[in-house]
Amino acid sequence: MPTDALDARIITLFSNEPRMSVLEASRTLKVARATVQARLDRMQRQGVISGWGPRVDPAALGYAVVAYCSLTISQDTGHAAVVQALEQIPEIQEVHTVSGESDLLARVAARSNSDLQRVIDSIVATRTIVRSSSVIVLNTHFEGRTLPLLQSASGSEPAGTEPKVTSQ
Repeated sequence: MPTDALDARIITLFSNEPRMSVLEASRTLKVARATVQARLDRMQRQGVISGWGPRVDPAALGYAVVAYCSLTISQDTGHAAVVQALEQIPEIQEVHTVSGESDLLARVAARSNSDLQRVIDSIVATRTIVRSSSVIVLNTHFEGRTLPLLQSASGSEPAGTEPKVTSQ
């Protein structure tokens, strides 16, 4: 079952107020508590909602530098072995297999530019990477932006807007 406008309202509410109880959400949304719970359970089963944990800000932990590293792997090593080696480096936050000139794209956190060099050196030291190219993030305007996608997929209006009324 695809998401609908109520699903979008539920997810938006919990995104804005992640510690809200299901009972409080049902009162806010003016639907039965069992409806909210059943929809949350369904969306978790379907993978629409992938987690509930706190989001940690690396900058608040002292990792103010963010970089994206394009990595070319040793072709005789294979992706699984490379990923297993990269998982051992705590500063690597994400790794994606990509198309184009490189094989992987990694999001890396570092304490400073010189610390970024240390992280890149540790990536290369795995001996699974033959070439690395990095770009440093200067400013982040938004990230993890999924609510507009949810609203589009469910056919609902963005939060704070009224449904369009058409005359008949």
